[in-house]
Amino acid sequence: MQSAGLVIRPAEEKDAKAVLGFIRELARYEKLIGEVQATEEDIRMHLFGPDPAAHVLLAYYDGAPVGFCLYFRNFSTFLGKPGLYLEDLFVTPAHRGTGIGTALLSRLARIAATQGYGRVDWAVLEWNPAQEFYRKIGAVLLDEWRLCRLTGPALKRFAHA
Repeated sequence: MQSAGLVIRPAEEKDAKAVLGFIRELARYEKLIGEVQATEEDIRMHLFGPDPAAHVLLAYYDGAPVGFCLYFRNFSTFLGKPGLYLEDLFVTPAHRGTGIGTALLSRLARIAATQGYGRVDWAVLEWNPAQEFYRKIGAVLLDEWRLCRLTGPALKRFAHA
């Protein structure tokens, strides 16, 4: 779904500031802005350095940045194939409902499909109205699965247990 004014392209190092801006906007939307510790330098090093930990697609509408998705490779032992994990998907409020989020997600699905990957996974907050959209495109919300996270002091403590 690509309209005339919409361009989706991979992010480059020069886009680090824009990527961090989208991360902060997403955190505000999710009421988690206090959790953002990332800096522009972190983004440059970990997304555009010699060993990128993740990749980013940027959406531009009429030349203005309006959305992004950040993703990385994972692996399904059950399928015996790699997959993609969508960490973040965000479209600016003024551009929601215009197909930009759909276009970003579709591009990600195309990347997975053309690479022969088995799936695309992501998490969604319980209150996020995007859940209905995800169901419409064929995604299955896995209610029986729980996301686990080991971070901060707990991560350091357990690493030395």
